[in-house]
Amino acid sequence: MAYQHQFSDGAKFEPPLGKVVCVGRNYAEHAKELNNPIPSTPILFIKPATTVTPFSEAITLPKGKGDTHYEVELAILIGKPLTDVREDNGGAEKIKEAIAGYGLALDLTLRDLQGELKAKGHPWEIAKSFDGACPLSVFVSPDAIQNSDNIEFSLSINGKLRQHGHTNEMITAVTPLIAYISQHFTLEPGDVVLTGTPAGVGLLPSGAKLAASLESVLYIETVVK
Repeated sequence: MAYQHQFSDGAKFEPPLGKVVCVGRNYAEHAKELNNPIPSTPILFIKPATTVTPFSEAITLPKGKGDTHYEVELAILIGKPLTDVREDNGGAEKIKEAIAGYGLALDLTLRDLQGELKAKGHPWEIAKSFDGACPLSVFVSPDAIQNSDNIEFSLSINGKLRQHGHTNEMITAVTPLIAYISQHFTLEPGDVVLTGTPAGVGLLPSGAKLAASLESVLYIETVVK
């Protein structure tokens, strides 16, 4: 089944799926666990729409490409165009109004391949942008989130908690992150922003059962083929 934006109450989101803009190393503890330096500005990369699949459907691991790692992330659905927005002069409010919903995503990563590409100084998009590399949930309305500056989310695998994040631990918070992205390229309705992953990433094994939660408003279960 192809992915289509919709909300947890079944409502559809009319603009089609666009690009998925991701930020690397936005949680200090995650950067440390991979022995990466903590960045002074956001590290951005883009997953094409072909990476997106429904989070609730079974995850198919790529064959013959090495280990696939999981990274759970808060996903933000963009509902209005944003170009070169600054936080001051009403920019923060403009960003707030442009957020159409909150959800969850997995940034699946071919870790061995990524390491090889990084060692050569090459871009590592092919380790992040294979078909199915972005399981993406339905979204909840921004009104369902009580405190957008401290959103809690988690991922469990086979009943064991693996990742547990709060957005107040992000190096670049949601509003300045979206502003920064918009200053480099336009965000359009239907685009999704992945805001980074907390510590606890690791190998995604075949046959695993996953459960992800966003506050108390979204819960997803899936399995790995």
